[in-house]
Amino acid sequence: MSSRHIVVLDRGTLMPLPWQFDFEHTLTEYDSSTDEQALERCRDAHIVITNKVKVSRDTIAAANHLEMIAIAATGYEHVDIQAASERGITVSNIRAYGNDTVAEHAFMLMMALMRQLPAYQRDVAAGLWQNSPYFCHFGAPIHDINGKTLLIFGKGGIGSALAQRAEAFGMKVIYGEHKHANICREGYVPFQDALKQADVISLHCPLNAQTYHLLGEEELKQLKMGCVIINVGRGGLVDEKALIAALKYGGLGGAGFDVITNEPPVDGNPLVNTRLPNLIVTPHMAWGSQEAMTRLFNMLIDNINAHTKGVPQNQVLPK
Repeated sequence: MSSRHIVVLDRGTLMPLPWQFDFEHTLTEYDSSTDEQALERCRDAHIVITNKVKVSRDTIAAANHLEMIAIAATGYEHVDIQAASERGITVSNIRAYGNDTVAEHAFMLMMALMRQLPAYQRDVAAGLWQNSPYFCHFGAPIHDINGKTLLIFGKGGIGSALAQRAEAFGMKVIYGEHKHANICREGYVPFQDALKQADVISLHCPLNAQTYHLLGEEELKQLKMGCVIINVGRGGLVDEKALIAALKYGGLGGAGFDVITNEPPVDGNPLVNTRLPNLIVTPHMAWGSQEAMTRLFNMLIDNINAHTKGVPQNQVLPK
């Protein structure tokens, strides 16, 4: 092939670094694309780069020259892997680039909620410390993480990186088995037992039919009083309305979320619309340290160059 046409659907989500492709090519970049725009924009592409823009079966069918979909992320639920496979199209993703940065973000959220950082910031802003008869001000109860039990769902790179940090601070780490598993694997704790043991729950599993609303109203009722939930995985892992109710009226100690069901929340979202001192919401940026984003960009280029050499790497295959 003399030249390949590369289309980047959401360049604005990537580092502003120069592309270093080692093959002849033409390049069209879009700062952002809607799912509907993707079909027309991919029509003449040989290689499509997408972070979160949907590449559907219809889009793949319309792209007669398409040979590769390079996903600029780890998650691939927005790409029709089966349709790509049927056409012999290579699909690659980025793996392990953000283990440390996402784990650090999860750890930060956990520490902030266990120590009641948002609540005490609010108290100081409201003048409660200034009007205290003592040198200190006690409001929301704070807790040490030393000796507490951290339940992790998802034993991949991010979950393991978080476990290392938690254990260094004296936490006991357990891994939860699948919700509907008939057999508990070695090194895991049965789902219901794990919920009852947890002081903190951190979610690092993929979103699929089995994990959707992994934590719903019934599961939230089973947790210890004061339990904290961290979600830097996918929004659909938790029933958001049930979570808000548990924060307001139940015994849930706090929640730290970097992901929500609808991103961006253009039509609102229960987590974004609610202001609580024990709720922290960040805008899906746990992965976005300068170091991690640079690694991702370089790995993306490597995936594409490897494909053009006939040795594809980090392939995503249909299940």
